[in-house]
Amino acid sequence: MIQSMTGGCQCGRIRYTAQVEPEKAYLCHCKMCRKATGGVSIAFANAPHDKVTWHTEPDWYQSSPIAHRPFCSHCGTPLGFAFLEGGNLDLTVGSFDDPSPFRPSQNYAIESMLTAWADVRHLPGTASAENPNVVKRWQAAGLKLPD
Repeated sequence: MIQSMTGGCQCGRIRYTAQVEPEKAYLCHCKMCRKATGGVSIAFANAPHDKVTWHTEPDWYQSSPIAHRPFCSHCGTPLGFAFLEGGNLDLTVGSFDDPSPFRPSQNYAIESMLTAWADVRHLPGTASAENPNVVKRWQAAGLKLPD
């Protein structure tokens, strides 16, 4: 089901609204996406270009001879991926204001998948609020711990 969802960069300079299908998100494991985002994979949601409204135009980096990527040059947030010739844009799931409706439907570029990171549910976990150094820093800045 197509939903209208909003998103943007960390500093708030770049904002967008997109018509997406949250149940069709996917993880890209290609080496170029890993380098572009700094992550072990990146979650994307695909949308036609004409279904994405940039309220502030992002900066664009031509990451290869065939593709470019929107990002914010102020805070560095990667916002997506698009082929130079094509009608669609992949938006980073993490840049949506509420990414909770997204569900991965597939993996892409599995030849580059870092399998040690494929399932980390068995590892011990710590909530941000349980880290006194982080809590203290936010409080010293006069702010509460972000969600």
